[in-house]
Parts: sequence; C-alpha cells; structure tokens
Amino acid sequence: KTDSELENGRCPIHPNREIELNEEENYFFKFSALQERLLKFYEENKNFVIPDFRFNEIKSFVSRGLEDFSISRLKSKMAWGIPVPDDEKHVMYVWFDALTSYISTLGWPNDKESFEKFWVNGTPVQYCGKDNLRQQSAMWQAMLLAAELPTSKNIVINGFVTGEGGIKMSKSIGNVVSPVDLVNEYGTDAVRYYTLREVSSFEDSPFTVARFKEAYNANLANGLGNLVSRILKMSSENLGSAPEILIDTIPDKFKELLEQFEIQKAADFVWQKISELDGFIQKEQPFKLIKENKEEGQKMILSLLEELYRVAIMLQSLLPETSAKILLLIKENKMPEAPLFP
Repeated sequence: KTDSELENGRCPIHPNREIELNEEENYFFKFSALQERLLKFYEENKNFVIPDFRFNEIKSFVSRGLEDFSISRLKSKMAWGIPVPDDEKHVMYVWFDALTSYISTLGWPNDKESFEKFWVNGTPVQYCGKDNLRQQSAMWQAMLLAAELPTSKNIVINGFVTGEGGIKMSKSIGNVVSPVDLVNEYGTDAVRYYTLREVSSFEDSPFTVARFKEAYNANLANGLGNLVSRILKMSSENLGSAPEILIDTIPDKFKELLEQFEIQKAADFVWQKISELDGFIQKEQPFKLIKENKEEGQKMILSLLEELYRVAIMLQSLLPETSAKILLLIKENKMPEAPLFP
C-alpha cells in the first residue's frame, strides 16, 4: 500500500489490520514516465472508465503525479512466484503478473491470431471492484502503452456488496453469504436476478438473505412467474393451437442501456414492462372480455402473448434459463406445469 491508498494510516478495505513496514530490494515499473501519455489517452477516450465519477477520480489521481511501483518480490520470501528474467533471486509480484493474463490468455505473444481477433480488433471490456480502479485503469493501461500494445476498450467499476451494517463482504471479515447455497435453494436465475437488478451497477449495495427472499417473492414469484401463468392460462384455454409470433425485435432503449453498461436500469426496464402487462390485465380483464366478445378477447390475449414473448427475448441476456422456459411455453401454448419461481 502506498501512503495515498491509506485512510487514517489504515487500509480502507481492512481497517482492523495493522499496517506493517517492510524493507526489501525490488524491481520497479517506471510508472512516473507514463503520466503524460495516460492523461492524453484519457482525453482521447472520453468514456474509457465507467461511471463518470470513477473516471474523474482516476484522472485526478494521475494528474497529481505518479510514483514508480514495485513489480517483484524476493524469491526467499515467495518461492512459488514466476521467476524474474535473468535474476534468480526475484519472482514477479503477483499483481503485475496477473494483469498480463488479460492478453496472455488470448495467446499473446505467441498466438497472434487470437490476440488480434479479440484484443486488437475486438472491444475488450474489463469489470472490477472500486478498490481495483488504479490497477485496472491506470497501472495496466500504462503497462500496455509502455509495451506499445492496444489498451483496453472500457473499464467498468463496480461498488462493493455489503453485509449487515454496510460493511463490505469479505472473506477475512467473515460476513459472506455463499452464492452456491442460494443457487441450490432458489436456482441460478434467482441469484442472477438479485445481482443484476437489486445490486447497483456502480455503487455499494447491501445484501442479506432477508432482502434476497423479499425480492424473490415480490419480483420473481409474484411478479414475473405470476404474469407468465396468467397469460398462458388465458392463451392455452382460448387460442387453441400455438399462435405464430414473428416479433424478434428488442426495444432500442433496452439495448441502449446494456451498451452503456447500465445493467440495473436495463433490468428495471424489463420489470417495468412486466408491471405494465399486469396493470393492463387488471384494467382490461381479457378473461371476462373473451366471454362477451370472443374475437376481441382473442386479439387482446394474443397481444399479451406477443408482449410476453418480447419480455422473454429481453430476459435472454439476464435470466437465460427462465427465458428459455417462457419461450418454449409460448411455442407450445401451455401453462407451466409448476411455478417458474416456487
């Protein structure tokens, strides 16, 4: 930790740990020499770090001046590390080595075809927590610039998931909740739902099992699951064979939000549609209209089925298992045999 990373002399992520001062000989990366190139790069790439307030934070950090940072450790203290070239007494510091895996996993420097396809000609986007802002958006980019390699396309910075009392979930603190246990009880898509919609895309967000259950019941069991059952009950009872639905368009607003990495808002957009369909059924009562005017009632039910299909298409990127189930039920024009979300 550098002095600038500490708050009141402590690591802000591990405030209960004492800072230890150690002295040893290391190799350093000449970070200070890349300041102007980094600032120019930021100026030319206006949306490089998302969200804006994190971009402002890293630009401010770089503009204040950069210190060279250590990239090796003594092998006598860390025997398992990767050797420093031409110096058997040192191994590479794991953080420096880890950053290079973004491109080495694509074959660099040997498999140029994969590297060119995915990194040079692709749009490599990296996600990280806010405590990795410097490493990902400044140090790593400086490493790439120094090696004359293309930079990342975007760095998206998440907040922390917090437990009781607003404290960051951490293995060292011991306030974690196992996602595997949640998946085993509620299914993968339920956990995906909470992560994508109930957790902020960029800010810290609380998680407790009680909050999870509340969101599950309100928005999955009684929300999406109930809507699917209501529409498919009306459809299967009143439309005969499965209708042909040719809609394959995704609303522009939904795509726009995803392209801006506003995943939470994209999920909100889908649930707004779910709420609107629920409201429409409550107001227009197609299950009553069909008894009075069969043709008009069938048109209304078909319209609802088409809108449910559109919801399922949007859910392909959010809740893929649930989306596949809904699309199959629409294709077969039948109610789910069991609730989508018990």
